[in-house]
Amino acid sequence: MPGYDVLVVGSANADLTVRVDRRPGPGETVTGGDLVESAGGKGANQAAAAARLGARTALLARVGDDAHGQLLLDAQRQAGTDVRHVLVERGARTGTATIVVGPDGDNAIVVSPGANARLSPADVTAARALVAASAVVSLQLEVPARTVRAAAAVAEEEGARVVFNPSPAPASVDQQVLAVADPLVVNEHEARQLSQAAGDTAEEWAAELRRRGARSVVVTLGAEGALVLGADGRPVRVPGVPAEVVDTTGAGDAFTGALAVRLAGGASLEEAARFAVRVGAVAVTRPGAQPSYPTAQELDRQAAAG
Repeated sequence: MPGYDVLVVGSANADLTVRVDRRPGPGETVTGGDLVESAGGKGANQAAAAARLGARTALLARVGDDAHGQLLLDAQRQAGTDVRHVLVERGARTGTATIVVGPDGDNAIVVSPGANARLSPADVTAARALVAASAVVSLQLEVPARTVRAAAAVAEEEGARVVFNPSPAPASVDQQVLAVADPLVVNEHEARQLSQAAGDTAEEWAAELRRRGARSVVVTLGAEGALVLGADGRPVRVPGVPAEVVDTTGAGDAFTGALAVRLAGGASLEEAARFAVRVGAVAVTRPGAQPSYPTAQELDRQAAAG
C-alpha cells in the first residue's frame, strides 16, 4: 500500500486578501477593508484540502525563510500535511497572492511567484521515492512548466495516478503532461480556452480535451456542479450543492484536493466528483482559502443533519 494517498507538487503562497464594495476599474482606486494574511497557493491549498479530509498527504514545494514561509508551514502542519519535503530557501521571498474580493464573493488575483519559481525538475528527481510512495500526484501550473513536466513523467514511471489542474491556464497544455492527466481538472473558462472553444457546452469542451490526449476530464461548473468525462467517453453531469457564497477563493483547489482523496481511495471518477462538489460547496460559504476547507467530520455532521 502506498505511503501517501496524495502528493501535491506545486505552489505555496501567502494570500493577502482585501474585501471591497466593488472591484476597481482601470486607473481607479477604491477603499477596502482590513488586509488579511492567510496560507494559500494552489499546491498548498490542494494539500491542505486533502489533509483536512483525513488523507495521508505530502507537499513538495519551495518557500522562503521569511515570515510568510513560516505561516505556510504552520498552516500545513495544522491541516495534517507532511511538510518534510517542503524546501525552505535561504534569502528567498515566499510567493504571494494579492486577492481582491467583491461583495458577490468573486475575486481577482495577482500572483508574485517568489520561491515557487525555483521549484525545479532536480527537486522532483530527488523526491522520486516520495512520488513512488504516493497513490495520486496532484499538479498545477503555479510552478515552472518544466517542473510540472518532470513530475508528470516521474509519476507515470512510478505508477502514480496524475490529477492535473492547468491553472493559471496557459495558451496550450504541454502534451506530455496532458497525456497522463487522469483526470484533467478545468473550470469553464479554462475548458473553453484550452479546447479552443470547440463548441458551446462543457460536454463539447471535455470531449475535445480528451481527443487532444487527456485520459479523463472534469469540468467544474461553479454552482451548477461539474461535468465528468471518463475513459468510456460518456459525459455525466454532477449536480451542484446549494450554498450561500461568501468567498470563492480557493474553492477550485478544495474541489481538486477532495477529488484526489477519493480517487486515491479507489472511487470512480463520478463518485469522486460528487464528493468534491460537496467539499467545494462548503468552502465557498467561508472566507479565505485554506481556512474555509472542511474536515471529514464536518461533512459527516452536515450529511447527518440532512
